[in-house]
Amino acid sequence: MADNDPSVPEPNDGGPGPDSETNQNEKAYWSENLRLLWTLMVIWFAVSFGAGILFREFLDQFSLGGYPLGFWFAQQGSIYVFVFLIFFYTAKMKKIERKYDLDD
Repeated sequence: MADNDPSVPEPNDGGPGPDSETNQNEKAYWSENLRLLWTLMVIWFAVSFGAGILFREFLDQFSLGGYPLGFWFAQQGSIYVFVFLIFFYTAKMKKIERKYDLDD
């Protein structure tokens, strides 16, 4: 009986099939996407919380535009970095989507 034949793979047994390559591409895409997100979030945290709060006293010995550097990061620098990260994320995601043939 073909139903009990162990050499015939079941539809959802994870063996090779038409959806296997798609699943691997999806996993690789999401893995790369999440790695990029985590990296950018760590950078943003380091700039906004680290430079603006944790290392403010050290950075205040330097000045930018007549303002202490720690104050500048807390008030404006973290916003500039955040906007830059948005544009960087957009450009990088376009490359990732092209790589996995998901672009429009």
